[in-house]
Amino acid sequence: MRRADRLFQIIQILRRSNFPVTAARLAEELEVSKRTIYRDIADLAGQRVPVEGEAGTGYRLSAYYDMPPLIFSDEELEAVFLGVELVQHLPDATLGNNAKDVLSKISSVLPEKLLGFLNQSADAIKPEESGSYKTDTRLFRAAIRCGKKLPLEYRSADGEFSSRIVWPIVLGYDLAHCLLIAWCEKKRGFRHFRADRLVKIVLLDEPIGSGRKLLRAQWKEWREAAHLQHRNKVNHVVKTSIERE
Repeated sequence: MRRADRLFQIIQILRRSNFPVTAARLAEELEVSKRTIYRDIADLAGQRVPVEGEAGTGYRLSAYYDMPPLIFSDEELEAVFLGVELVQHLPDATLGNNAKDVLSKISSVLPEKLLGFLNQSADAIKPEESGSYKTDTRLFRAAIRCGKKLPLEYRSADGEFSSRIVWPIVLGYDLAHCLLIAWCEKKRGFRHFRADRLVKIVLLDEPIGSGRKLLRAQWKEWREAAHLQHRNKVNHVVKTSIERE
């Protein structure tokens, strides 16, 4: 990496970090020595880039520093392209269309010499399976952002139908499913609903009974507790199995 590119990359790393970044971390990411980082930081300071901090404690950019974004590097373009491809493969039609728009906007401002990286990326993902279900999530997103309740008609795995009123929190994904994560009034607890099993959805003009930030924090605590309980159960089963042997 050229020295000028490395100086720009140091600025980018500091820009994306919420906490001071140590010279060791910078050296590891840029694959240089800490001594090189110390020299680069001194050079940036000499060019009046307001880098705050010192060796041993970490560095950060001043909150008053304003620098327009730099052009994408080859690796950054490939990361963007792969991210767009991954999003387009999710079972969410809304996100897929948004990802296409993002790529179109980026392509419209790239220099011609960089456009080839979008069409000849070194990265690729498995082709999409035919017939995969794509969910229109616009109503979910509107409810989450506005903090409104959602009445649902839901079909369970065994084909049973039920009516619920939920407080939507967030949408979760893997490459096969889109999940509406919500607090269910009927079950008085957090539940994950597969979007492809939602038969009918209506947006109520009724606010959820909790602040969005608090509700999401409570869901995270519930999820972590559930994961811990599952891990302890698995460990107990394994320990019991070993003892029997």
